Amino acid sequence: MGLRREQREHIDSVLRYAEGTNKPIAQTPNSPLIGRSWQRCIDEYGLDPTRPRPARIVTSQVLREHQDRADELLSVARAGVDQLYQQAAQLDYVLLLTDDRGITVQYLGDKRRDARLREAGLYLGADWSEDYAGTCAVGTCLRDNVSLSCHRTDHFDATHIGLTCTAAPIRDPDGNRLAVLNISALDSPTAPESQTFGHHLVMLYARMIEDAYFLRRYRNSYILRCDSSREFVRVSGRYLVAMEEDGTILAANTPGRELLRRQAGQGPDPLRITDALDCELPDLWDLPYRSEDQIRAFRMRQQGEIIFATLIQPSRLLPRHRSSGVIDAEEEVPVLDRLAADDPVMRKTLAMAKRLRNEPINVLITGETGTGKERLARALHESSRRAKGAFVAMNCAAIPESLIESELFGYQAGAFTGGRQKGRHGLVQQADGGTLFLDEIGDMPLHLQTRLLRVLAEQEIQPLGADRPVPVDLRVVAATHQDLGRLNAAGTFRQDLYYRLNGATLWLPPLRERADQQYVIDCVYAGLTRDRPGAPRLRADAVSALLARPWPGNIRELINALAFALATATGSEIKASDLPAEASGKPAAEDRRAPPPAGRLPLSGDAVALEEALKRTHWNVSAVARELGLSRPTIYRRMRRHGLVPPNWQTDEPGM
Repeated sequence: MGLRREQREHIDSVLRYAEGTNKPIAQTPNSPLIGRSWQRCIDEYGLDPTRPRPARIVTSQVLREHQDRADELLSVARAGVDQLYQQAAQLDYVLLLTDDRGITVQYLGDKRRDARLREAGLYLGADWSEDYAGTCAVGTCLRDNVSLSCHRTDHFDATHIGLTCTAAPIRDPDGNRLAVLNISALDSPTAPESQTFGHHLVMLYARMIEDAYFLRRYRNSYILRCDSSREFVRVSGRYLVAMEEDGTILAANTPGRELLRRQAGQGPDPLRITDALDCELPDLWDLPYRSEDQIRAFRMRQQGEIIFATLIQPSRLLPRHRSSGVIDAEEEVPVLDRLAADDPVMRKTLAMAKRLRNEPINVLITGETGTGKERLARALHESSRRAKGAFVAMNCAAIPESLIESELFGYQAGAFTGGRQKGRHGLVQQADGGTLFLDEIGDMPLHLQTRLLRVLAEQEIQPLGADRPVPVDLRVVAATHQDLGRLNAAGTFRQDLYYRLNGATLWLPPLRERADQQYVIDCVYAGLTRDRPGAPRLRADAVSALLARPWPGNIRELINALAFALATATGSEIKASDLPAEASGKPAAEDRRAPPPAGRLPLSGDAVALEEALKRTHWNVSAVARELGLSRPTIYRRMRRHGLVPPNWQTDEPGM
């Protein structure tokens, strides 16, 4: 039978493309991948496009040999192959599963079209290797180890130009080609875009079969199943990593290998799982027992991204780990544990806080404004042996310089005009036996830093007007969002005081980087609604909007957003539209207004301008003073005049 006109045009196009001629080509390859394959077919395999080849079906004995070699894969892949065919058959596709040599070892198709499918090579035992069949989905997938659609005239052989085929590789745990999953149709729409959905479907099932094969191969090893989403870890965890008991990595599935490669840079994959994850081995062996859903968040060491993981254990080893003491159970301290759920950075911070809470060490808490430094300081105090003593908090940026010394150290009767008749204990003395919390320590005036240093060194104070010092027993917890090292270099913060305060540092991550944002939102809202029976519930779209917000003001900004929604929402639900504009993703009106000019406040509306400046800097008075070119006492006077006070919601939310 002679060639049809479409086939002759295709042959001419292949020859002209391979020759590199400048003459017009009727049918050009749809992608460079197809073009390279056409070139290989002529240059490497010696195929002649003018001599189309009939489909080659291997003998039953040869087929049996190929099936025997692929027996383990076939047993694992059966369910995935059946499911994919049930979906593809509705669109008149057949399914081929080939081995690593391109021989079809499993086939599902419409028996009513058996003869036509066999003639086209869409049949059990068909050879779709590129060196025989030319450019095709299976053969080119095997050669380039990538998924692709070979649609109609993408095929090299002119007898195949009516076919559309889509294939995806199935790789073994070492990344080598193991098999190819393919769906093909005798007739299809002309446009290549018609195969997009089929392409994604084949890739999905190829990955499922590959992962099932991986799980079977390493069923006697520990396997971490991970995903960037907690909800998908168990059902379709993207990353699989097999390990030995000492944490040595044995293998990973294709996404897992890529993840480990990103962690190791251009070098070899990490040899131990703790080289990739910022954790210790007990954190991994603890997974089946620690959390209710047996999933925990971990941070990647190199790139800092968060992934969620669960542990698949060999059943023969499961009891031994529980009883042999391998699991080093972390001490439960409820007042600290409530500050976070499953964020790896917070877990480290809180684990350190638990170890420090009864130690005679001063602690420095760092983190962006609004991350909950005071709440952590309170929890540190309440969980310690000092809990019976007072927790005394002082914001070093919120007290005028003229009063800060008397506030901190107290004064005797008659020490200065305007003081109390009987004198007053300062905050340091009030914290005797308890904890003194110094917030915004970076804003403490330099001359008072010297006095505080003496108090810390000698554990005694001398109130204004007193003749002799008073002994005090206190622990100091300081907090700042500033870089004290930079302040020290600038000469505005004493280096010796820094080392005296920084017995240990606890860092709080910004809300936008925490893996437990949902938990924080729930806790904040529970705190705000505790005394409001019948309060509206947070609808899913509102939660989604809150989770998408970068929260430059962190938990403090979150509290304000939820309090606003609670105060203004009507009905039984809080929707995304009930949130403040900046929290719901809409441009806020105040964001569109120009900031007040530096050095002065407008003569009219000065209260509004001041409030905007305070909100813009998250109530950082020092920053507002610098922006407006005024002193901090002036800012405080104007705040008092206009009744502007920093937010101070009394909630039990984590970190505040």
